[in-house]
Amino acid sequence: MGKKCFLTAITILMSLQNRIINHFSDSIQAQQDATSTLSEVIEFASLRLVSALLNDKKIITCGNGRSAICAQLLSSAMLNQFERSRPALPAIALNADAATITAIASTGHFDDVFAKQLRALGQSGDVLVTYTDDDHAPNVAKAVIAAHSKDISVIALTGKEGGMITSLLSERDLEIRVPSHSYVHIQEVHIVITHCLCDLIDHQLFDV
Repeated sequence: MGKKCFLTAITILMSLQNRIINHFSDSIQAQQDATSTLSEVIEFASLRLVSALLNDKKIITCGNGRSAICAQLLSSAMLNQFERSRPALPAIALNADAATITAIASTGHFDDVFAKQLRALGQSGDVLVTYTDDDHAPNVAKAVIAAHSKDISVIALTGKEGGMITSLLSERDLEIRVPSHSYVHIQEVHIVITHCLCDLIDHQLFDV
């Protein structure tokens, strides 16, 4: 390898490493910004979820795409465990059943894939936890409307300006809006918030 090719390779490697460093730095900054603005509302959200569970109600979650993974992360931690073994807690991820989602979408409309399930499975006193990272989520919006019709309160994890979900929330609902305009960093912070909620639930219910 000639000197010129060697220097070019070194430059490319440094450029790639700088991109990696920038990803970590931007993610850390997004989490620090969220810490300073969202700690109190995350605490309130955990109290809402614990109250529902203590009253034999359940947590219902939903989201699209990568946000669906966040929703399943919460339901999985409730049904199994977060960090330590403890009794299972009732939770349903409405985006987890591919057969049901595709059936509703094929015979009706994709906007109804969460709302139709919620109307069948939701009960007064349950809590709906929604995840959105952009302004356009009509199926999540319909789930919020369905939740209100069933006397189900909503905890909405959002980003940017909150979008259509924010405009639908009532006074009893909670919004945890990540102060970022990056889809990726919003989702990263949503995962950290989900972990916080899981930890706070375990701590309050099982003192772990």
